[in-house]
Amino acid sequence: MYQTLTFLHSTFRWLVLLSLFYALFTAYRGFFSKKEFSKKADSIRHWTATIAHIQLILGIILYSQSPIISYFWKNFNTAKASFDLLFFGMIHIFLMLVAIVMITIGSALSKRRKTDRDKFKTMLIWFSAALVIIFIAIPWPFSPFANRPYFR
Repeated sequence: MYQTLTFLHSTFRWLVLLSLFYALFTAYRGFFSKKEFSKKADSIRHWTATIAHIQLILGIILYSQSPIISYFWKNFNTAKASFDLLFFGMIHIFLMLVAIVMITIGSALSKRRKTDRDKFKTMLIWFSAALVIIFIAIPWPFSPFANRPYFR
């Protein structure tokens, strides 16, 4: 089960990133072109947040099943000395929770704004901030924090 969860979580990140990039492209174009916040734009906002929430659920389940995390919490004092263990035990999950909260807040605020321009602007700001945090928290193969392959 752990291997399956790892594969799903690793693969699903690409869907999260694609949806965030598409939502940001839509928000950027809508804001600077003064477009109408259409049903399509609202759907993109909604599905981006939904995909991020699905990834969060996969991540929480993976976190609860991971032997790395289990070792980290059982041997906290020694494990925290290893940055790789500390990254997955605390930093990754904390940053990703913050990013998902930002996506959720941005989605909710954007939905409630009065003008189309404000809806796009809100989406652009909150989703951009979340994307930056996500990029920092993903264990890319080139990351100085912790690295994993692009696909598991």
